[in-house]
Amino acid sequence: MRTKELVEVALKTGEILLCNGAEVYRVEETITRVFSSYGKDCEVFVLLSGIFITAREEDGNDITLVKRIKGHTFNLKKIELVNSFSRELVTEPLDYRSAMETLDAIQHATTYSFKTKVLCSGATAFAYALLFNGSIWDAIAALFISIFVFLVKTRISKTGFFQFFEFFVSGILVGSLSFLAAKAFPFMDIYKIIIGAVMILVPGVAITTGIKDALYGDIVSSLYRISEAVFIAVAVGSGVGIILSIGLRYL
Repeated sequence: MRTKELVEVALKTGEILLCNGAEVYRVEETITRVFSSYGKDCEVFVLLSGIFITAREEDGNDITLVKRIKGHTFNLKKIELVNSFSRELVTEPLDYRSAMETLDAIQHATTYSFKTKVLCSGATAFAYALLFNGSIWDAIAALFISIFVFLVKTRISKTGFFQFFEFFVSGILVGSLSFLAAKAFPFMDIYKIIIGAVMILVPGVAITTGIKDALYGDIVSSLYRISEAVFIAVAVGSGVGIILSIGLRYL
């Protein structure tokens, strides 16, 4: 494989990892492994907003490619698939076309169906409501609220609104529906319902990844991830807090 093609394969590999929530050190390590699989070296620098790769071509000239990264999500399955792909290259290097086809398949893979995600969002709320000593009725209410919030959040995300707006609206929905449930059924605990329903909005993976980036010395990326997680938590908390302030004071 020519160096320019190898750089493109490495960029594609790093893009998939970074867009799906991988740590910066993992992206750099994987790109380096891809080059090593073909007996070549590179210099790679990764930020959450971009990937920079420099390598030496066959004629002795250096080539540098930059990939701007927009949009981040968390899909551990795709990270696992890319890690497996990079390790398989060590024992069985692929040609350019085969490698890009494999990466394209990983990038567009559908790991879980929408129905499965909906059911898991409800199950998560149900389990956490019980975990925090809520009753079975609190858990059932949290289940249905969480499913509804997940559906609305997904719809808002597809319309193109900025990320924090969808979390703020989701927080308002959690607070409103929990308040209505507690008003309609006084034996329910509004706070237990909120705890269960809000769990699908908690940025736990972002916080964990940010801490891991800091431990590996990637301070800029770590601060970005942790700041993003804090803003998400503030957006959700603000939405829930506004509804509780209004509801408990005036209703």
